[in-house]
Amino acid sequence: MNISMNRREFLRNSSGIVAGVAAASLWNGSSVSAEQVKVSTPNAEKLGWKMSVATYTYRRFPLYEALDKIAALGVRHIEPAFFLKLDKARPTLQINENLSAEVRKEFKSKLADMGISMSSFYSSLNADEDKAKKIFEFCKEMGAGTIVAEPPDNAFDMIEKLCEEYKINVAIHNHPEKQNYKNWKPENVLELCKNRSKRIGGCCDTGHWVRSGLDAVECLKKMEGRIVSFHLKDAAEMGNRKSPDSILGEGKANYKEVLKELKRQGYKGLTAIEYENDTSALQEEMVKNVAFVESVAKELVG
Repeated sequence: MNISMNRREFLRNSSGIVAGVAAASLWNGSSVSAEQVKVSTPNAEKLGWKMSVATYTYRRFPLYEALDKIAALGVRHIEPAFFLKLDKARPTLQINENLSAEVRKEFKSKLADMGISMSSFYSSLNADEDKAKKIFEFCKEMGAGTIVAEPPDNAFDMIEKLCEEYKINVAIHNHPEKQNYKNWKPENVLELCKNRSKRIGGCCDTGHWVRSGLDAVECLKKMEGRIVSFHLKDAAEMGNRKSPDSILGEGKANYKEVLKELKRQGYKGLTAIEYENDTSALQEEMVKNVAFVESVAKELVG
């Protein structure tokens, strides 16, 4: 699969830093599903950052397999995507509001056994009110406090009411710049949020800002006060819409400054790593991503 592929394309095609994190918390190639997650990012936690993994990172694997890999990272929050598979044995099952009550119960039980929370959900939220209600109900049942989506402009009156009714946030995600697409630019996301509930804000994807030729730190400053959730992502090339991801801190997002800006703003909430480079070294590279965040967090905590 093309490593620069975004979600829409996917849908169409259906050692220094590592040493800074406790070795016992990191991946050794074995399954850890029998144990509760041992958090590997205590300093990030002190800053109020709920470290998470967007399961698109592990899109090659059904979620039930990916959970072991995520747990081995020492991360206890996940953000499933609505179009991804849940279980290898039942390939038609996708992680979304259409899951049966029985499968939802099974899914919740598995997460609880591992000490993992489905804290956010990347959804297909649009202007269909009946569908929107099903998504909010699903998130309420699963304990997800944030829905990540890119709804059309005309859906926000309805969505705002549901946010208040269910006490669930909606975070507007940004992809890279392209024709007839507005969310790539922070000013346009802020316009959608204007005069609306604080439950509506941005899911800031720094890697996609870099792909669009934008300065990630400056974008964060513009979004101050309206950041609901966060996709930790770095990109190898500035202004290249198809740039591959890079390990956090090794690309053009100036990631140490990104994290310093989050601390300056007093941001407390989900910080989901979404790493799109699906290679044979995926798990080792994810270990480095988690370790980088914790290393910078340790400096910031002091």
